[in-house]
Amino acid sequence: MLAGLVSHPWAYPALEVVHIVGIALLFGGLLVFELRVLGLGRELPQGQLARLTLLPALVGFGLCAATGLTMFSTQPGELLANSAFRIKLFLICLAGANAVWFHVRGGLAATGATAKAQCLLSLGFWLAVIICGRWIAYI
Repeated sequence: MLAGLVSHPWAYPALEVVHIVGIALLFGGLLVFELRVLGLGRELPQGQLARLTLLPALVGFGLCAATGLTMFSTQPGELLANSAFRIKLFLICLAGANAVWFHVRGGLAATGATAKAQCLLSLGFWLAVIICGRWIAYI
């Protein structure tokens, strides 16, 4: 499979398209949910909104992980030497730790300044992940 991925002219670009779709699902779902936690759309029930937005976000994360690992397998040495790639991985770990912390603190029931700060951090981490992902090609 790896040889076909590298040699076929459409395989790698198709993989990148699926990766971008994953990013859209992940970030889009999180953005809507986290804006609700931050106080926008208070008339929308938070639990129902979470069910609507977090499943696509998880699917998006799965797509990103699968396609990202596949793309990584085509050039691991180059990517590990790339500082933008290493920063991206670190930021993904921080975003994951922040999500675990959010859920340990009560998940949907978590409210207040700490929950809002965590949502802002989450959005910041994921935006930085997207930015680092684009910079990989230029560093």
